[in-house]
Amino acid sequence: MAGEDARLIDRFLEMMAAERGASVNTLAAYRRDLEQASEILGGRLAEGDEGARAALDHHWRSLASSTLARKSSALRGFFGFLEDEGLTGDARKAQTMPARPKVQRPLPKILSHDDIAKLFALAEERAAAPEARSSDIRLLVLIELLYGSGLRASELVSLPRSAASMGRPLLAITGKGGKQRLVPISARAREAMQRWLALPASNARWLFPSRTGHISRIRLYQLIKEFAASAGIDPARVSPHVLRHAFATHLLEGGADLRTLQTFLGHADIATTQIYTHVDSRRLIELVNRRHPLAQMNLADRQRRG
Repeated sequence: MAGEDARLIDRFLEMMAAERGASVNTLAAYRRDLEQASEILGGRLAEGDEGARAALDHHWRSLASSTLARKSSALRGFFGFLEDEGLTGDARKAQTMPARPKVQRPLPKILSHDDIAKLFALAEERAAAPEARSSDIRLLVLIELLYGSGLRASELVSLPRSAASMGRPLLAITGKGGKQRLVPISARAREAMQRWLALPASNARWLFPSRTGHISRIRLYQLIKEFAASAGIDPARVSPHVLRHAFATHLLEGGADLRTLQTFLGHADIATTQIYTHVDSRRLIELVNRRHPLAQMNLADRQRRG
């Protein structure tokens, strides 16, 4: 990658971090995308010449739509930044790059109520056993908060110990973009958490400490996969994010409205939350048939005819 491209990419990412609050993961992904594009174009990314689109189309033609959408977003942002700053480049040159495809958001994986019951039965059995280890109690708290409060994996592993005051019915969460929200903690989750907090802590800063800080998202992922296998559930169907999906799905089935669900999940846009409506279509149809004014009018007509 040519030095000029490298310098401009660094400046663009600095702006994304300082002015737009881009996450570490987003910055890393954008850096990879832009550096890869620069390499493909022989270090002439900032020039955005007419051959750029064909070259990138050739290299990226087999990518998934979601990946191509992110790469396109990185390129458009980069060229827009160059134009805004009066640097080399022109936002119009971004039009020569691969067009951003229309990405259809995949439907979330679903766990049934029976699947959840199996997970909790085993977790509670292990945590209640006389020979229970601290890791058994920790695992019960982890799945209680993933399924019972709908936390993201990153939010869960980075919880400070101070966020879980004894007996408090709400948990203070710092989500994406540093946004704060409160999520409910069930009575059973509070009970499990009290047992966990009563154990000696290796690090008083974190709720789920490790030797080097707090447990990582990768370790949480491994723990949930291993536990699902122990409960007789295909590990491919279970992950921390799937438990969060189950929280949202089952809460919606129980009658929660989308705005409440949006608040609990920490979604900035309710369009992200609306993906869960597909899982509850039968209940929604029944609701319309029973509660819509036309349904009531039809009932009245039938009664008069009767």
